Amino acid sequence: MTATIDRSTTTPPRPKRGATASREGTGPVRHSRRTKALVLGGVVLFTLYSLAPVWWLIVSATKNQSDLYTTNGLWFSDLHFTDNLKALFTYQDGIFLKWLWNTLYYGVVGTAGMTLVCVACGYGLAMYQFRGRGVLMGCIIGSFLVPHALLTIPSFLLFTDLRMVDTPSAIIVPSLFNAFSVYLAKVYAEGAIPPELLEAARIDGAGEYRIFFTVGARLMSTGAATIFLLGFVGSWNSFFGPLVFLRTPEKWTVMVGLYSWLKVKVDTSADLTGMVVVGSLLSLIPMVILMISMQRFWRSGVTLGSLK
Repeated sequence: MTATIDRSTTTPPRPKRGATASREGTGPVRHSRRTKALVLGGVVLFTLYSLAPVWWLIVSATKNQSDLYTTNGLWFSDLHFTDNLKALFTYQDGIFLKWLWNTLYYGVVGTAGMTLVCVACGYGLAMYQFRGRGVLMGCIIGSFLVPHALLTIPSFLLFTDLRMVDTPSAIIVPSLFNAFSVYLAKVYAEGAIPPELLEAARIDGAGEYRIFFTVGARLMSTGAATIFLLGFVGSWNSFFGPLVFLRTPEKWTVMVGLYSWLKVKVDTSADLTGMVVVGSLLSLIPMVILMISMQRFWRSGVTLGSLK
């Protein structure tokens, strides 16, 4: 009887074939074939959905105007990519390069300023206790519910009084303030900055500005990189604001400029769709460079989080 009891307590139960997962602490988690097939199918569908438009853009950028409408949109025809690039950069005295520079200038200046403002606000809301802090957070979260389109007319009237319409300030100044980025910075600061570290810095005689720039901002570098990337992507793809506030073509962004070329087809018999396709493909390059160059910030943030 003793041997029977020992065998039953020492021999672990054999898992059933095709089990979804083993119990906690008994070994690696196993998934059934159906689960693996569903996950793999979802990944394949998501990849096709994400890459199909980019593939169409690459293929279409190599075709001339007639092949763009008469050949298969997902496969190559005669290569005219060099001719398309030459036409893009020489049309209207190379105004496409001016649009690229304007978009880059508005995006870098506005997003860098927004990142500094939002990180400082989030740090202050997370690390300091003051009267009205809860009401202020409620107003910030409540501002998420206000559609940006509703602010267009009041902003246009205000910028008209300030003589900011058709100037770069009409694009840069509104981009300096973003309620969601403030909330994101606050949440990240609460988890990344220990209050004891700030108290130790104060005991050592450091001022609040020095503590923020030397301690708080460095610990929030991953969150700041995320805020910068989200803000730059939003600024690069922004269309409605530049369309309303900018009148001179030399001050337009890439999105507004390419849209004006598409309107040419509607207003006249000229068709600039081929140049719009090539311009759209080139406008993706800065975003790809930004994503690749900022990977190290997220990698360092994930490593720091795992060490904690």
